[in-house]
Amino acid sequence: MGCRGLHLLMWVVSILCLACFCCCQFIPKDSYLINCGSPTNATVGNRVFGADSSASKLLSTPQNVLASTTSKPVTSSNESVLYQTARIFTGSSKYTFTIRQRGRLWIRLYFYPFVYEKYDMSNAKFSVSSANHGLLSDFGGVNSSVVKEFSVNVTSGTLDVTFSPSGDSFAFVNALEVISVPNELITDDAASVSPPGRFQGLLWQALETVHRVNMGGPTVTFENDTLWRTWVPDQSFLVEKNLAKSVSNIPAVNYPEGGATPLIAPSSVYGTATKMNSEKDPNSNFNVTWEFKVDPGYQYLVRFHFCDIVSRKLNELYFNVFIDSMIAVRDLDLSIATSNILAAAFYLDFVTVKTVSNKLRISVGPSNVHDVYPDAILNGLEIMKMNNSLGSLSGPTPDNTSSSSKKNAGMIAGVSVGLFVAAVLAGLLFIFCRRRRRLAAQGHSKTWIPLSTNGGNSHTMGSKYSNGTTASINSNLGYRFPFVAIQEATNNFDESWVIGIGGFGKVYKGVLNDGTKVAVKRGNPRSQQGLAEFQTEIEMLSQFRHRHLVSLIGYCDEKNEMILIYEYMENGTLKGHLYGSGPELDQTHVSTAVKGSFGYLDPEYFRRQQLTEKSDVYSFGVVLFEVLCARPVIDPSLPREMVNLAEWAMKWQKRGQLDQIIDSTLVGKIRPDSLRKFGETAEKCLADFGVDRPSMGDVLWNLEYALQLQEAVVQGDPEENSTNVIGELSPQVNNFSQVDNSFSAAQSNVSVADDLSGVSMSRVFSQLVKSEGR
Repeated sequence: MGCRGLHLLMWVVSILCLACFCCCQFIPKDSYLINCGSPTNATVGNRVFGADSSASKLLSTPQNVLASTTSKPVTSSNESVLYQTARIFTGSSKYTFTIRQRGRLWIRLYFYPFVYEKYDMSNAKFSVSSANHGLLSDFGGVNSSVVKEFSVNVTSGTLDVTFSPSGDSFAFVNALEVISVPNELITDDAASVSPPGRFQGLLWQALETVHRVNMGGPTVTFENDTLWRTWVPDQSFLVEKNLAKSVSNIPAVNYPEGGATPLIAPSSVYGTATKMNSEKDPNSNFNVTWEFKVDPGYQYLVRFHFCDIVSRKLNELYFNVFIDSMIAVRDLDLSIATSNILAAAFYLDFVTVKTVSNKLRISVGPSNVHDVYPDAILNGLEIMKMNNSLGSLSGPTPDNTSSSSKKNAGMIAGVSVGLFVAAVLAGLLFIFCRRRRRLAAQGHSKTWIPLSTNGGNSHTMGSKYSNGTTASINSNLGYRFPFVAIQEATNNFDESWVIGIGGFGKVYKGVLNDGTKVAVKRGNPRSQQGLAEFQTEIEMLSQFRHRHLVSLIGYCDEKNEMILIYEYMENGTLKGHLYGSGPELDQTHVSTAVKGSFGYLDPEYFRRQQLTEKSDVYSFGVVLFEVLCARPVIDPSLPREMVNLAEWAMKWQKRGQLDQIIDSTLVGKIRPDSLRKFGETAEKCLADFGVDRPSMGDVLWNLEYALQLQEAVVQGDPEENSTNVIGELSPQVNNFSQVDNSFSAAQSNVSVADDLSGVSMSRVFSQLVKSEGR
């Protein structure tokens, strides 16, 4: 090659390198970096945080307190210089920044508490607001370095950041950033998990970065990120580390035209991944799951980062992506998603439903519709909180309710017999309702007025109501309630009267005209649970009455509403009496496939995405251990081996030491043989595979037997294995399936259900399991 050709080649290479650098480098139109409380500048990486004195003209404050310390916090980068000074605010103060380019801006607040003269910053409590959004509410109590990152949309030429001390306290900040966000980073829409579809309006949302995670790789500090972001490793978030494997191939990452760019995430994120640890088993069928702490009552923008660095060729990898128990993407093929470019950077955005739990689970697992080796990957993840209807990112939300119930030891002391009664009764309810559902499907008569499917006013209460706007429990049991009566009872669905939120909708406390307290469940039109579930619940629960079970009083289907009215649980829930509130993790997950709660859900569902008749058996087994141990089914505040009740209790059960973990108020009050039988029953319910679990009929019989062992002295050796003496109490144990098949004689007379409240459980079961009773 001649000299001229060499010069031409070098020129082309230089142009290409410059173009590559320009597309990766972001130069913000607006950039304010303040080293608060410091008289000098501070250099962090390739950025300079200006001295506080140069920013004083931006600040409106009643008093200046500039604090400093010689202590240096331990951080993952060289930002510690920012934490050696701070500005303290003794009154409400605000920074006002001139904005040249309107649009989305990042606000990053750096906090590290130290003691300066009379100010102990670990005791500070304050709020921060900006652009009409509450960013922090009653913030304080931090004892280590913390960076809070927010992004807001600015439509004017200025941006205010206001610090407001709470009460007699004060506020502080160590460093402050206000910096432009690239336009392509946050688009206006994202996929919606429930209902499936699109969510629009993200541009106007204020966002808080709650988690930014680099799957399968180390920490990526802001010095190594084009937009000065920090990505933390995923290991601490993995639910079962043994199911996951880390991989890395950073040089393989491609940024195709029209796809993700280094501004979306750097190659150090896309080039590492956490994948299924499935190499040794071609039949692997499990999910890799991460669990993240979030604030209940908010929606979250979840961004998945994918890059197929594990496949050798295209179309080798298909997998499913889940947010909690709801499927976000089914049979994801990264080859198609990235226009048939291997190892191409790719991302997906999803907006969650409003959370009711303080945990958000993310899972990836293999697809079962393609003949490929089971595998699934995730390269990076960002979880961003979205502002609520008040425009706030912190503090209570309009729809967020909390429970303040405390454990009532007096209610559960000495309830060893009641423990078994409750479990047996639940089994009875399951069988009874199942049989009722079958009869309804076969065209048997119903005791309730038929539903109006057009949502109109085709049925009226007539003389049942004096003026059509009031309702009372005595005169209208089992009838349709007018919508105006429900409005009156709930103070026009007052949000402050909300006592719960589920997959079907919100539950309001209500008061009927005669003073009767009720619980009103109003269907959400966006819910996946619709008319079929509405009708089924009415048909089943309207025919079952028991003093220990919540009764269905009425319903309303006017104006396209689906409303159910129940008697109000004045004394709270079983859970409340067992262990109060602990951490509240229960969330009703809504999808076309499953309704359930973490901790109760059949693990076989996570493997196969299919529910079976034995899935309810598993959930019931968890309830058995829950009432026995009086603790939440999931409690992340406990040591790792104790977090999941089912796993923890099963370990003690298999050791034969279940008595070591039962509720302290039950110690010494349960006969060993009765407890042994109870534990065996729960253990069988929790078998890993549904085929190994008993039927609900068998479960019911075993609980009845455990109750008999508790209430009466069994003939023979009390230490004899209870499974070997079961026939000595009743010869019908092996014929229990006949009970279910012969139940029509009892259920043909509705009074059997109505009379349960006045009959002892022993009499009830003697009617069911003895041939003469049948």
